[in-house]
Amino acid sequence: MEKNRLLYLSREDVAATGIGMPEMIEALGEALKEKGEGKTEMPPKPGIHPGGGDNFIHAMPAYVPGLNSAGIKWVSGFPANPEKGLPYIAGLLVLNDVETGMALAVMDCVWITAKRTGAATALSARFLARPDSKTLGILGRGVQGRTNAEGLKVLFPIEKIKAYDLNPKAAEAYAKDMHGALKVEVETVQTPEQAVRGCDIVVTAGLLQSKPHATIKAGWLEAGAFASMVDFDAYWHPEAMQAADKFCTDDAAQFAHYQALGFFKDCPPIHADLGQLFTLQKPGRESEEEITMTANLGMAVEDMAVAPLIYRRAVENGIGHWLPR
Repeated sequence: MEKNRLLYLSREDVAATGIGMPEMIEALGEALKEKGEGKTEMPPKPGIHPGGGDNFIHAMPAYVPGLNSAGIKWVSGFPANPEKGLPYIAGLLVLNDVETGMALAVMDCVWITAKRTGAATALSARFLARPDSKTLGILGRGVQGRTNAEGLKVLFPIEKIKAYDLNPKAAEAYAKDMHGALKVEVETVQTPEQAVRGCDIVVTAGLLQSKPHATIKAGWLEAGAFASMVDFDAYWHPEAMQAADKFCTDDAAQFAHYQALGFFKDCPPIHADLGQLFTLQKPGRESEEEITMTANLGMAVEDMAVAPLIYRRAVENGIGHWLPR
């Protein structure tokens, strides 16, 4: 530990460490095992809402003993930001030394949030999707639409992506980018229903909304499909959620917290959280025909699984700027 200074890592610095999606999936797996065994500390994230509407700023602290990782992420989501040339999701992460409590690093969290969310969807799918899943439906061509596809491609033999976005030009750009990045066929579709029907895995990655538009209706998901609700329940009609044979989340306590705030009305009871699936306390998929869903809310233990990887790689390669305490 650097006693009299801490490391600042910009968004470009964080990305420059080159931590790959397979490494990230492995690190998250270790954190989830710890969580499932009850060893982590992660209180439900408190939030404030400057300006009202669907704006939010959340505090996300966590401690993962097995990874010697502790810290907090201060992350915001402001839906109007892209119109101002700013990212929808932004914020900073502070990584602390677990022996002294001193801050080791302050790093931009945009890249971390994007990548670890895709990794979490992939790990959920490991237990809930069919292993031979080949067709992926993506609703929302933004950052999460990209990183979720990237994560799923690591663990599944994805051959085709059906991509939908409210902006057709953006969907076309997504198709071009993802075809080049993942070497899979990418078809742009004109309606949300076309992005859901016929898919083995469906990811909704739009904006978080306190009042869901509930576009996806019951009957659109095929028997045997798995769906990841990255945007909470914004895209999902309650009857579509009720059609799930197993409805999961990443953290039951946080899910209850968000239900108290008005999200996830009329959703099915929680079958398991991701830690319970990872430690085999609860079964994942048990048949080819089951419809499975997860509403991953984003966990601080995931950020704290990735942050030490980034810090160590940055120190090893001289990335970032040292600041006095």
